[in-house]
Amino acid sequence: MHKGAPPWQVGDANEASELDEQVARDRSIPDAEVSVTAPKQQLIRSRGTFDRRMLLLGLILALIPLLLPSSNATHISGQFQTEDFFQFLIKFGFNKADPTRRNAYGYIYGNLTSPDEYAVPLTLVVLDRSTFLEFYGNRTHWSREAACTGMFSRLKRIAYDSTCNPRAKRDFLRHVPCPKNQLCSDEDAPENVVPGSQFTYVINLEAEPRFWYLSLVACYQNQSTCQWHAHQSLPKLSKLKSNLLNTLHYDIHLVNLHPNNSAAHPLTYEYSYDQQNLLEMYLVFLLVYIVLLPMQIYAVRRQKHPVTKLFTLSLLSEFVSLALITAHLIHYAANGVGEPRLQAAGDVLDILSRTTFMLILLLLAKGWAVTRQQISRTGWIILMSIWVPYCAFHVFLYIWDRTEVDVVSDIDEYQTWPGWIVLILRTSFMMWFLYELRNTMKYEHSTKKLDFLLHLGASSLVWFIYLPIVAIVALQVSPMWRYKLLQGITNSADCMAYCVMTGLLWPHRAGQYLLLAGTKYAGMDELDEFNEAPHIVRERERRRNSPPDDISIGMGSGGGRGMVLSTSIPHSLNGDACNDLLEAEDLDAELLTDLNKNSHIVA
Repeated sequence: MHKGAPPWQVGDANEASELDEQVARDRSIPDAEVSVTAPKQQLIRSRGTFDRRMLLLGLILALIPLLLPSSNATHISGQFQTEDFFQFLIKFGFNKADPTRRNAYGYIYGNLTSPDEYAVPLTLVVLDRSTFLEFYGNRTHWSREAACTGMFSRLKRIAYDSTCNPRAKRDFLRHVPCPKNQLCSDEDAPENVVPGSQFTYVINLEAEPRFWYLSLVACYQNQSTCQWHAHQSLPKLSKLKSNLLNTLHYDIHLVNLHPNNSAAHPLTYEYSYDQQNLLEMYLVFLLVYIVLLPMQIYAVRRQKHPVTKLFTLSLLSEFVSLALITAHLIHYAANGVGEPRLQAAGDVLDILSRTTFMLILLLLAKGWAVTRQQISRTGWIILMSIWVPYCAFHVFLYIWDRTEVDVVSDIDEYQTWPGWIVLILRTSFMMWFLYELRNTMKYEHSTKKLDFLLHLGASSLVWFIYLPIVAIVALQVSPMWRYKLLQGITNSADCMAYCVMTGLLWPHRAGQYLLLAGTKYAGMDELDEFNEAPHIVRERERRRNSPPDDISIGMGSGGGRGMVLSTSIPHSLNGDACNDLLEAEDLDAELLTDLNKNSHIVA
């Protein structure tokens, strides 16, 4: 960032780039810390009206960003009191500057005013990471006077000041508040100031994309001695008075292109470099779920079983989560602020969706709806006593990441101790899933069900293990790309998992290996739960009406000691059995399939 250099002065910008690289080499701090089964055409026509409405909604969401009006910027506003001494404002990632394009630089502009009178100014500081970390670390000194001295000990040698350091090339500082309806005193090149603003920073470094940090601090530079002092020390150093209750109002915009060029890039103009293209990604996934959700709603209406209902709930939660986050991103692209509450609600729903999907996998591994209709009370208690705390801890991780992790640090949620615990718990759930799946397969003899369990285990294992692997790999990825990498892989894996599960639970396939009821025999599973299915009732009545077998023990002829065991079976019973067999031959194939699905109850 070159003092007084307009974006089109390439030579001066290159000089600033070389100086920045030299400073970065002197105090280098590394940036990196580190298939959906399609329904038949007849089924699509039966749901045609609903599907057309959902597709129309998806097209509207896709076209909204293209119709957005010209926006301002990533927008922050608020107030700062001198008594607070230091306030961090924002971290923003700027693109690598392109010297061949006049408007392809980053801009920070806005207004800093106050209704109060300041004896000496405050300081607005805009720094890149290589210089900010030392500045930020010295803010916690026990003495504010010593803190100001330490924070600006390096900056006073490299930052431009018209009085104390006029030969410096780095434009880092602004003395604020600015006079009302006037430019700030440090703006000696008014032609570079964005119209309607009191100050403008031009980010024109060409080395690489990087984060820049904005902060306000209650320190001032003595123009006579060129030393930095704290506002609270002002009465001791001069006859002037310092009112620590003075309030400064700020209204600042940050953009990755010239403000006059916002309409050309409506989807990236507002966003920090590490979050660019997120809106497009979420729109693509939202369109996929707009197609997937109606298909699953159709399937669950034909299958009366808790497994499909639970999966539909998980899929619906994911869809609502994507819709809320997409709405926030669209609003953010329009005004630079967005709807943080919508984003928070979407993130929580996303957590609940993933944990519910994990519960479904564990239930299927236990054989629910595959080899048995019910799970014992003890099994439910154990499962819920582990799954519910896991959900709560996952939500706690999200709250921790939003409130406790210092935004200045280049770490993500999986680089904190709650994040590592969540990854360990996820791996533990994977091991538990494999254990339950092995026990279920051990007592299963149906070839189709064994094939289903094998495919379920292989695909679920990939879904369980991908997140720990990606979290470890992300440690080696630059923070400028890490967030987009995690979001892209996570959403892609979840989307693929939902598509595969929708195909496995589709009505025309699930009857081959799952104990799910179809439309013709809807309600059969509920009757089975109370032993009231027709074939169960018929078998129970037949056994109740059959007399016991006659067993007689007699002596052999001739008075011998031999024993004769005689068993007589009534002819009526034999006749009933023959009739049953004859009737069984007349059963159609569909009823035989239904009887096979419920054969476990007779056994």
